[in-house]
Amino acid sequence: MDERSGARYPLTDPRWCGDDGAPLTVSPLPGITREDVDTGTRSLWRYRAALPVDIAAPVSLGEGCTPLVEKVWGEVPVRFKLEWFSPTGSFKDRGTSVMISLLAQRGVPEVIEDSSGNGGSSVAAYCAAAGIRATILAPEATSPAKVLQSRAYGARVELVPGDRDATAAEALRRSERTYYASHNWHPFFLQGTKTLAYELWEDLGFAAPDNVITVAGAGSTVLGCDIGFSELLASGQIRRRPRLLVAQPANCAPIHAAFHDRAAAPFAPTVAEGTAIREPIRLPEVVQAVRRSDGDMAAIPEDDIATAVRRLAAMGLYAEPTSATAAAAIDVFRARGAIRRGETTVVLLTGSGLKAATAMNALFTDQGFADQGGRP
Repeated sequence: MDERSGARYPLTDPRWCGDDGAPLTVSPLPGITREDVDTGTRSLWRYRAALPVDIAAPVSLGEGCTPLVEKVWGEVPVRFKLEWFSPTGSFKDRGTSVMISLLAQRGVPEVIEDSSGNGGSSVAAYCAAAGIRATILAPEATSPAKVLQSRAYGARVELVPGDRDATAAEALRRSERTYYASHNWHPFFLQGTKTLAYELWEDLGFAAPDNVITVAGAGSTVLGCDIGFSELLASGQIRRRPRLLVAQPANCAPIHAAFHDRAAAPFAPTVAEGTAIREPIRLPEVVQAVRRSDGDMAAIPEDDIATAVRRLAAMGLYAEPTSATAAAAIDVFRARGAIRRGETTVVLLTGSGLKAATAMNALFTDQGFADQGGRP
């Protein structure tokens, strides 16, 4: 369905956008109960009963069932959800597994995807597993490790001059002749990311956390949590939805600006490359999801992102700068009173530092870090 116009389309229609070019979502579903969880399946497919269509042969690489690790950040007890334990090293595998499973079931032979890195390598991996040809378009400044990973899976990778938005525009142009398996556009990608909510619910003994802190570029973790926790609320499994506390880098924070009803600041490069999206496709829906949860948003300066990367590493957690932005926001939300004593707070760490070798090398070899003897 198109939430903006109210237009509806059948699930059997292979479209990825509405007739007017608006993004689509699956109409609200009733959710599942703990009895519906397939505990014999160790992947996100244990929640397949929550999907809107039956997938006879899922394309799975074991995605989901990622660790939830208890730590203390400053004085705040938190639980880090380590999504880099996903098969390709990022949370994107949740959405990709469901999206590519659907396309494989429908007999799609070839797809195109645009990505700043993690989404592309995820689509490349699952297309390889499904026997689907894939072309990945990425900005020319994408981390070499992410480009290499996509190519290793057999995808054709093309680097597009310009920024992330230029890459998206080129993908839209080519979508006229090749199926567009976009992690930002396809509604079934969000059906995969919603399993984050179901998994956290199960991780916590079939209870919802009080707060979920995440980073947003296009906002798929925000929307996935919103969908999943809404379904759990509808099925009577939780009493209220968690507050969604969302971070963006200050250098590229259009969703943050919209949430606070002000104009976005001029764009500048950010070390959190996975969030460098100036015009998120689902911006109004992301803002609505945060507000619906009584949540909040924060814009994080570059120095604070770098510090968070180092603090996480000092705790044994090697997170790429994009996901470390969420950790940096813990202090901001605690200072605002959005995180209260005694609450259960989950922080999503969406990708591994191994995915951003160039940025990580700069963060851990610069003079300031060396002068501290390697201490965060």
